[in-house]
Amino acid sequence: MRAIRQILAVTWLNLRNLPRRLGTSVVAVVGVAAVVLVFAAVLSMAKGFEKTMVAAGSDDTAIIMRKGSTSELNSGLSNDQVLIIANAPGVFKDGNVPVMSAELYVVVDVKKKSNDGDANVPFRGIQPGAFAVRKDVTIADGRMFEEGKNEIIVGLAAQREFAGLATGSTIHFGQTEWSVVGSFDAGGSVSESELWTDVRVLQNSYRRGNSFQSVRVKLQSKESITELEAALETDPRIDPDVMTEKEYYSSQAAPLSQFIKVIGYPLTVLMAIGAIFGALNSMYSSVSVRGKEIATLRALGFGPIAILFSTIIESTLLALTGGLIGGGLAFLVFNGFQVSTLNSASFSQVVFDFAVTGDLLVDGLSVALIIGVVGGLFPAVRAARLPVAQALREL
Repeated sequence: MRAIRQILAVTWLNLRNLPRRLGTSVVAVVGVAAVVLVFAAVLSMAKGFEKTMVAAGSDDTAIIMRKGSTSELNSGLSNDQVLIIANAPGVFKDGNVPVMSAELYVVVDVKKKSNDGDANVPFRGIQPGAFAVRKDVTIADGRMFEEGKNEIIVGLAAQREFAGLATGSTIHFGQTEWSVVGSFDAGGSVSESELWTDVRVLQNSYRRGNSFQSVRVKLQSKESITELEAALETDPRIDPDVMTEKEYYSSQAAPLSQFIKVIGYPLTVLMAIGAIFGALNSMYSSVSVRGKEIATLRALGFGPIAILFSTIIESTLLALTGGLIGGGLAFLVFNGFQVSTLNSASFSQVVFDFAVTGDLLVDGLSVALIIGVVGGLFPAVRAARLPVAQALREL
């Protein structure tokens, strides 16, 4: 208890004397704040992209594509195969009607509102069951397109990011003119980056005959995916890949998320090394100017352990202050910031928001804590080992 009281007393004295060494302390705080800010900003891109992709997925909806397809873009299914899927065991039925949507997926060029040129935007042909097999998708403005007409509805994210997609406008893709009759809300998921129309109209416009690229089906239960997969795998008329929507979108999000992390973590380490040197400089300076103070405390009976831990605590508190500032700035500036990027799996743009999440902020504070402890350790050891007589002679 005596040692703890001494540590608290010396720590309080150190903190009260911070204004005397304000310059070096501010340098240490700013350095750590910059590290946490960059760490949170870069990795919030990966978090936001993952959140947008995975939010579209559900465990009770299955997506079926041709075996070996890495995405819907390079898949292909015939009309006969779609009928096989619709009548397979495990598919939920509303009465005698399977709840499903056979879909076609193409990519079109749309101008960005930011005047950064054109972007590849997903243009999806859907069947009436598309809303039933997706969660939280509702018409936000205007109306649903009419089957058989060159009408489209657009996701809210696509409408915000790309030009010419306002409700009531018309837009040309190739030789075809399309009327934008409404927009839809998909809960911030990747579906909001897409344009939707009647699948039969899209087939005719792009000369795809009677083919599809994927089928989404509502499952009777989460466990029905096993029954559905077994039935389709044993049917010689179809060679499918069957997975839940959540599995599919998680696999789609993985490459870009890993790429961002490969950049983000080494960058954080490099900046953290710089911040550690800043903390070392600050704490060595603190020990240097407090020689008289340390000698007096030792002469009064304060042990080297109290000096050691109080110095580390001071460094750690400065680092955590920088971490809180950096994390707060990252949240205020980047959280919810909307951007679009190319999804390499589908070669199309995905609109997403940066997500500075709670676990990301905790990780940032952990980095700050490590910087504080490492940056304060060696100056603390020097302060604890400083002989009383030598310290008094340095006055």
